[in-house]
Amino acid sequence: MYQYDEECLTTFLKVQDKIYKEKVAQTLEEADEFLEDCMAVVLNSVKEIKDYWDEMGVDIAGMSLEDIEQSEEVIKLPSGRYLVVES
Repeated sequence: MYQYDEECLTTFLKVQDKIYKEKVAQTLEEADEFLEDCMAVVLNSVKEIKDYWDEMGVDIAGMSLEDIEQSEEVIKLPSGRYLVVES
């Protein structure tokens, strides 16, 4: 059983080159392990990402919600949720 759902894993596999110069995972299992190691989180909105980053001490001063959504660490999932991967 995977920690992340199939939507997260398949989307990550398709767009991982947005964050990394080379592929870090080839299979769903590798993607799940990598995301777990990175402590990736799934959030429901850009506002939740902002709040999460605030709590984590990420410097987002001056960033709009659109800027946050366009960050390389943020992957928008087909369902409208967001996968946030620390690069």
